[in-house]
Amino acid sequence: MTEEGQPKKKKRGLLRIIISFTSLAVLCYVVISLISGQGLGFSWIGDLFAADEHIELTDEYHFNIGRGRVFADLDNALAAAGSLGVQVLSYSGTELLRDSFQMGTPAISSCNGRAIAFDIGGTGVRVFDSNEIITSVTANGPIVSASISQDGWFTVCAQEGGGYKGTASVYNSNGSMVYKVSLSSGYVLSAVLSPDNRSLAVLNLTDTGSRITFYHGLDKEDADSAFDYTDGLILDIYYMTNGDLLAVTTDALILIESARGTDAVVFSYPSMRLGGYSISSDFIALHLLDFGIGNRGRLMTLDSFGNLFGEVATERELISMSLRDGYVAVMFSDGLFVYDRRLNEIALSDDSPSAAGVSRLLKLEGSATLVAGDRFAVVVRTEREHSE
Repeated sequence: MTEEGQPKKKKRGLLRIIISFTSLAVLCYVVISLISGQGLGFSWIGDLFAADEHIELTDEYHFNIGRGRVFADLDNALAAAGSLGVQVLSYSGTELLRDSFQMGTPAISSCNGRAIAFDIGGTGVRVFDSNEIITSVTANGPIVSASISQDGWFTVCAQEGGGYKGTASVYNSNGSMVYKVSLSSGYVLSAVLSPDNRSLAVLNLTDTGSRITFYHGLDKEDADSAFDYTDGLILDIYYMTNGDLLAVTTDALILIESARGTDAVVFSYPSMRLGGYSISSDFIALHLLDFGIGNRGRLMTLDSFGNLFGEVATERELISMSLRDGYVAVMFSDGLFVYDRRLNEIALSDDSPSAAGVSRLLKLEGSATLVAGDRFAVVVRTEREHSE
């Protein structure tokens, strides 16, 4: 090798390290934003309105649980996680639960009446419902993410051993660890369980892009299949009811057959940037933005095969979005808007909640209860009332 070739090789190696750490920083920011609820909401909305009904503001709730408060819905109660622990209030404002522990960067997620609160970069985890703490877990390294399933099983992803090494641990509904995956390469970002709790999908960042590894049966160390994505970055993964995995990437929605790791592009958006999304078992909502033109873009709804239901042009900042049962609730910078599956707008009352201070739309359910949380720990509830 010539003396001229050695500096060039060192420069290429340094450039590769810089690119890897830049990608890692971007993905960590995305994970923290999405999990902490400071970006988009991933919760549900339900059947809402008849022609003779409208929505009116009724109550406001305040939590006292420290700084950095984030919120989740527990069906008939509201949960908050903050720097001082977790707190649950009923819809009447009565405190149902409080548990004190320290968190530096609180995060919370809920599903089917249970919530998981955890400290991003710390080690503390609490799983609870509206009545009690079900289990407490201390991770062996800094927590990256956590998720909870319909029947209370949950996953915790953490860094252990330094470098890019990470783990994904699976716990049953009683809080007992039943499976653990340790990766010696790649940075673990998140993990989700299949609907039957028999398969685990782990998302991690690699030197060339993103990788999803699948572990079926939760009874062996080696992965059964893997899916590598090098055309961009995978931001989120979501198990569909049929067992296939939906991957949200920077430029496409991809459906992956977990048994073999084969994929099919559901919907592609390479000429636009992803502003937000929300996913349910029966359809998907996307907010796509034009590059370099502020908030101008499109709000779209489609099924899991990529068939378009509806599309509307937008020029406002989208703060939060939720969907369920054929309805979409969107908090834009100038207020709350509700649409049906085909994005026909449904009229709300003049005094429906404004977007001032709101950082996450949590839920709009069949009883027309809207829960929205902001950085100042104010939660707003609305009720359905018949118009005269």
